[in-house]
Amino acid sequence: MGVRFGLAKVTGAALTWGLRDVLGRSAGNMPGKMALYVDPALIGHLRSRLQKGSIVVVGTNGKTTVTNLVADAIEASGQTVMCNRGGANLDSGVATTMLQSAGADWGVFESDELWLARILPQLQADYVVLLNLFRDQEDRMGGIERIRESIVGALAASPNTTLIYTADDPQCAAIAAACENPRIAVGVGEDMGLARLGAEEAAACTRCGAPLTYGVRQYDQLGDFCCEACGFTRPELGLAARRVRIDGAGLRFAVAEGPAEIAEIAYAQGAAYLIYNLLSAFVAARATGVSAQTFQDAASAFNPKNGRLQRYEVQGRSVLLNLAKNPTGMNENIRLVLADGGPKAVAFFVNDKEGDGRDISWLEEVAFEVLADSGQVVAFAGGLRRDDLAARLERAGLSARVVEGIEDVLAALPETALPADAPVYAIANYTALPEVKAVLDRL
Repeated sequence: MGVRFGLAKVTGAALTWGLRDVLGRSAGNMPGKMALYVDPALIGHLRSRLQKGSIVVVGTNGKTTVTNLVADAIEASGQTVMCNRGGANLDSGVATTMLQSAGADWGVFESDELWLARILPQLQADYVVLLNLFRDQEDRMGGIERIRESIVGALAASPNTTLIYTADDPQCAAIAAACENPRIAVGVGEDMGLARLGAEEAAACTRCGAPLTYGVRQYDQLGDFCCEACGFTRPELGLAARRVRIDGAGLRFAVAEGPAEIAEIAYAQGAAYLIYNLLSAFVAARATGVSAQTFQDAASAFNPKNGRLQRYEVQGRSVLLNLAKNPTGMNENIRLVLADGGPKAVAFFVNDKEGDGRDISWLEEVAFEVLADSGQVVAFAGGLRRDDLAARLERAGLSARVVEGIEDVLAALPETALPADAPVYAIANYTALPEVKAVLDRL
């Protein structure tokens, strides 16, 4: 390891102290970023601080939620964890987390899709959890083919890493087929019966480009798929969600391994995409020795307070805050809103900062029309691109009031025809979310 490793540790410690204790600022990225300049192999050198191993969570949607839930479940089992809970998911964030911990049984790390190639070859994680791959921030990420190739390359550089992947997603299945790592395929083993949100885009085979056909299509490209042209098909599921139920009380499903059901999982929020998140989190936690009951206890107590499905009570109203940063995420939020059959307010906040991607044309692919058709909805448009967002909502049949922030939404509600206790759904993209959350935390 040598002198460079020693200097990197000193650099990280000094910056952590300066940022946290002197300036009172976050120290989630900078210590690791600067320490990596000193020792580019820092993550590999710090790997010995993990006594039992590590897990890396990657994918377009759901990374932060799954990472935190897996960490909570492992801690609930009596084991120790180091985790980049705040979502600092570049190599600098992982390095910072490892520098700031003296050691733990397990490391559970969220990774940006393209940065897995920087993190995994050094970390040599025991497991990579691949949740999904949707089109997202293409002006930053490039095409989805580039992301697939990057993840395959990262796995090739860590050949003993077991890949836990969503086999219902043809993008994830293509990655699994292209790597030689040990693999565990997870998915939903039945039709969840989800209503279609507008006209779904035809999914193309990742091998030959022909249209995929579906025995069951859950949402977006996820489902029991097959390419009749080349034979590419959903792999056999190692673990599957069965007996899925989603209603106003939340969701419930059984986890089957072959013909045997090994667990039953319930969660207080009723969103279809959470089935996949919870299933992947369960499989990852189980791999570290977490029992089904311990995982359920962790899921029941789960409250990350990071703006992802975070519920508030403000001025006598229930306010649910959630992230949506691409068409799939926004559509699944709309599905969540539609599950509430009563009158409600929906406030969308869209920024176009570097972290979001400058191009907001993805809003044209969101099924706002079905929200307009549902009735009993009062809409608001906020964020830096609020005028463009309001225009898109208008084209969908939703007359939205333009607002500066969530405070304006709450102030305007008494002027609407909504009941005094009607809930509010605040849906924000990546950089807009912290702004909305900060106000709701204060209120």
